[in-house]
Amino acid sequence: MTLPGKWMALAAAVAVFGSLVAAGGPALAQSEEFKPKQAGDFLIRARGIAMLPDESTSSNDLTVGKGELNDDYVPEVDFSYFITDNIALELIAATTKHDLNWKSPDVDLGSVRLLPPTLTLQYHFLPKERFSPYLGAGINYTFFYDEKPGSAQSISYDDGFGYALQAGFDYAISGPWSLNVDVKKIFLDTTITTNLGGGPINVDADLDPWVFGIGIGYRF
Repeated sequence: MTLPGKWMALAAAVAVFGSLVAAGGPALAQSEEFKPKQAGDFLIRARGIAMLPDESTSSNDLTVGKGELNDDYVPEVDFSYFITDNIALELIAATTKHDLNWKSPDVDLGSVRLLPPTLTLQYHFLPKERFSPYLGAGINYTFFYDEKPGSAQSISYDDGFGYALQAGFDYAISGPWSLNVDVKKIFLDTTITTNLGGGPINVDADLDPWVFGIGIGYRF
């Protein structure tokens, strides 16, 4: 999916989410009072996420073509702790699987799984309101595992640190429950080492995925 297509998909998802919230507004107003965010709260969310690599590759050994990773859609769990009413730490946990292909010439380089735990520091602008937007920034460490070489003889990926930016909002439903929309940009680099039969080939890859999520949260 191209980057404009990814933004269109996100806009459509947010529009559907917004229309559901708007349609349910009167019922929400009559439901149990929501619980405002406050210092000491723990928040657990379950989200469905789209992991969309925005990759670029370069190699001194492969002077033509480029690598492409496919998108993946998986469940995700994240945990937040509110240090103050406005400031929280969030840790996300999810794993995705991606196929890697080299284009022009076409070479199947198999697949790999990513485990990218990401810790962000967030600022929640309206913690006492039903609609509560936030921004965040943090660090990431990505583990690559279960590598499959495809038509290559071998392939490996270097684990490594990256950083992340984040924006989203919670919409309180009732009591401690809330709906959530979240967008992250993870800046992630790796070196891919593969062997197509003529010796090791190194590829520098900037994966830089967008992570779009929609889900539900519970605070206690």
